[in-house]
Order: sequence, then C-alpha cells, then structure tokens
Amino acid sequence: MRRTAVSVFLTVFAASLAHAQALDGRLKKIAQTKTIAIAYRADAMPFSFAENKTIDGFSIDLCKRVVASIERQLKLTGLQIKWVPVTSQSRFDAVAKGSADMECGASTITLTRMKQVDFSSVIFVETTGLLVKAASGLRSLSDMMGKKIAVVAGTTNERAIEAQLKRRLISATVAPFKSRDEALAALEDGTADAFASDKLLLVGAATAAKDPKSLALLPEDLSFEPYGIVLPRGDAAFRLAVNSGLARLYATGEVVEVFRRWFEAFGTPPAIIQAAYVLGAIPE
Repeated sequence: MRRTAVSVFLTVFAASLAHAQALDGRLKKIAQTKTIAIAYRADAMPFSFAENKTIDGFSIDLCKRVVASIERQLKLTGLQIKWVPVTSQSRFDAVAKGSADMECGASTITLTRMKQVDFSSVIFVETTGLLVKAASGLRSLSDMMGKKIAVVAGTTNERAIEAQLKRRLISATVAPFKSRDEALAALEDGTADAFASDKLLLVGAATAAKDPKSLALLPEDLSFEPYGIVLPRGDAAFRLAVNSGLARLYATGEVVEVFRRWFEAFGTPPAIIQAAYVLGAIPE
C-alpha cells in the first residue's frame, strides 16, 4: 500500500513539477495576462511594417501563427497581441528588458547579439546589397572608391560593408543614419552615393522613394543574413514554445504559403531558405 501511495505521489509531483517548469519566465506571464507583447518595426517592409494602422509583413504573419500555436500549447482562449513599436536601435533592448516578449522583423542572428538576447530557428535568409541611382554608372562595390555609402546605424549591414571594403582595399566612406528613411533620403538627394541594407528591405524602401524607377539594386551579394525571431535570453521554455510553433509551420508546408503571399515573384523559396525550413522542422 505504501509503495502504491508513494508511486501515486511521485507521479502527481512529477506532473506538477513539469507544469511549473513549462510556465516559468515569459510563458507564465503570458498565461496569467492572456497577452503577448510583440515588438515590430514600421520600416522593415516586406517583413514588418505599419500601413493604415495595420501591422503586417512576412515575419508578422509567421509570428501570428506562432502566437496561435502558443495559445494551443498553453490551453488558453483569447490570447491577445500587444504591439510594441521599436526601431533598429531599440529592438533588442525591448525584448531584453521585458517591454516585449519577442521581436518580429528582419533581425539577423549573430553571436554578438546572443550576448543580449536569444533567437528562434531561422525564419528567412537574406544578404546585404547596394541600392544606387540607375544613372550613376555604379555596378558593384568595387566602383565605390571615393564614394559615400549610407547604412542604418548598428545593423549587420554596416559591419558587412566595412568588412568588405577593408578586405577589398576600397577607400569609401560608410555613413550611418538613424533610420531607413534618412538613409534613403541621403541617396535620393545625392548626399550618399549608395544605400546598403538587406536586399528585400532595399526593394521595400525603393517603393517609397520619390522616383522608384530612378533607383537600381545591384546584383552583388555582400553578406549572409539569417533572420530569427528575437527572444529573451535564457528563457528555454519560451524558446521551445516558439520553435515548436515554427516546426509545425515548416513540417506542414504552411510556411511556403506565407512565403508565396509576400514573395510571389520568387515562386517557391530559394534552396537555402528551403534548407532552413527543413532543418527547422524539428520532430516531436
């Protein structure tokens, strides 16, 4: 009888302990408040942007599906999203300091950033490119000798361009700006000769230019930029919940539907992105 009682007690205790562990950190707060705070950038089209008071984009689409998964995992109903606007400079602090539970945008996973925050499985793969005036005659980074290249301060693009210039012994000025709009304006008014950023972000920025047809995106790939959802550092349970949601999207192929919605011109995802989704479809 004692053995039976002890066995029942240990079973109940183990189940209670597992439940308590699952609701540590951000998951516990989310379950208690029935709210999840998502940081977004308004200037990261087509990944994250605000239009007509609506938050939208490829990364936003994925995160909404992840939130639905977390709602099911926690057995909640009516989980609400609180949208938290951030900039390129404030996005990581927002998650690290707790004003947002995750950031869904165009954030590259780097070892340096992992000292402050964590990341989900890879959601997209990008590269740094150059946007120039079509009539400038500039065709590659090698043509930038003596030129000024605008970047958004604190981005991986800034570091990538500086590294490429150093490696190729090209003497050019890298000019950091606070926002994408300021960098684009510098290119348009001639203050800068090129604007370096993730290629699809440049395409998105060009659509907002005064004369989009006057701009050209150069074909050269200047870096490797794996994107992830920004998460709080050290919160293993929350990271598992997010990656579980992504794994289902990847395994079922639902992620391809989201991809086609935003990047229809590409058809199916490029091989490197397909590989990321295969690796992210972590089995149960």
